[in-house]
Amino acid sequence: MTNHQTGRRRFLAGLGAAGTTALLSSCVTSTSSGKSSSKGSVTLQSNVSAPQAKAAMQDLVAAYAKKGSGRASLNTVAAETFRTQLPTYLTSANPPDVYTWYPGSVADAYAKKDLLLDLGEVWSSSPDLKSYSKALNSLCTSSSGKKVFVPATYYWWGMFYRKSNFAKWGVSEPKSWDDFLDLCDKLKSKGVDPIGLGAGGNTAWVASAWFDYLDIRINGAEYHRELLAGKHRFDDPEVRKVFDRWQEVLPYFDPNGDAVPFQDATTALLNGRTGMMLIGTFFADAAPKDALDDIDFFRFPVIDPKIPLAEEAPVDGYFASARTGRRDQVVDLMSYLATAESQEIYIKGSSGTVLPCNPKAKDAGTALVKKGRAHVEEAAEITQFFNRDSSDALQPTADTALTRFLAKPKEIGSILTGWQRDAEKIWNA
Repeated sequence: MTNHQTGRRRFLAGLGAAGTTALLSSCVTSTSSGKSSSKGSVTLQSNVSAPQAKAAMQDLVAAYAKKGSGRASLNTVAAETFRTQLPTYLTSANPPDVYTWYPGSVADAYAKKDLLLDLGEVWSSSPDLKSYSKALNSLCTSSSGKKVFVPATYYWWGMFYRKSNFAKWGVSEPKSWDDFLDLCDKLKSKGVDPIGLGAGGNTAWVASAWFDYLDIRINGAEYHRELLAGKHRFDDPEVRKVFDRWQEVLPYFDPNGDAVPFQDATTALLNGRTGMMLIGTFFADAAPKDALDDIDFFRFPVIDPKIPLAEEAPVDGYFASARTGRRDQVVDLMSYLATAESQEIYIKGSSGTVLPCNPKAKDAGTALVKKGRAHVEEAAEITQFFNRDSSDALQPTADTALTRFLAKPKEIGSILTGWQRDAEKIWNA
């Protein structure tokens, strides 16, 4: 569905569509399964492990402690370890209390297993959350009507590059798919691998951004979300078109792109070994501070102008364990995390390349962030990311299919057949 409202309202309406399309029926507990305790710190389990972002989370926890109403103990886990261990955390006998993660269909998948705390009290009592948009409100609501998430920030994906490198190479941002291919040719002629990837190691999920963007550019955001919800097949002709187009640019990818994780790929980008990279702004949290002013991006090229413009703009925030023994303290912490103050502290301490969900909070105000906000607001549709628009369980099926495609693109027919088979196991579970 396309929303033709303008500006920020259009972005937020898109968020609502992205979050509610794939929601499934769920049940959420409204009370803790353990006895609420007045002692001890709330455990905040965080996947925010890049140096600057981790420091920003530490600043956030310290600021919360100074308020005097409660304390939080931050436990930072490497992002990919966190991703695989999250189901174990939530089902353990003594789970962490609060977690950094994603709203929408991902949170709902855990909510339907009775693993997430009902945060209705937070939403009803917090003056900050009452000012949040209707779309964010919907994104944080399970299909059973319970609030299960508190959003904090959102960010955007794009084709990132260093301005000084583009100037040195005498190239500029492309305006169309053909311009993009011309740019790749120019970079390759200068001995530069045009496109970095970073789908090796434990970050194979990065390749899903290419699938997402090609699909929303060729088939549209509505088709994309329906595909991830099992309403279309991965071996449909429409999906085959995505890979036909992808094969056009495969010769321009860094030949090591599927062998190194995205952290190494972004280092290669910053060092000028590759020309550009489709990535989210989170990569900047590991970039040297003196490189931030030199980072720029352009929109993933439009392929079919008749398709409504869509962009990936994922929301991040927090949910809590249904089994917490510190329900009152969790409510207090969650209320603080929704404030403009907390979100500004995080933005200031990190690379500052995220946007706050609280409408009263200020962003970093840099040229990059201003461009990023406009980039998102100009979109007619918003998607989150492959697993966020489907489920954490479906992501490994994409990882398997896309890494096979990168290694053996001529086998795309059997790859898509296998992907559909693997996806059906998840959808039918």
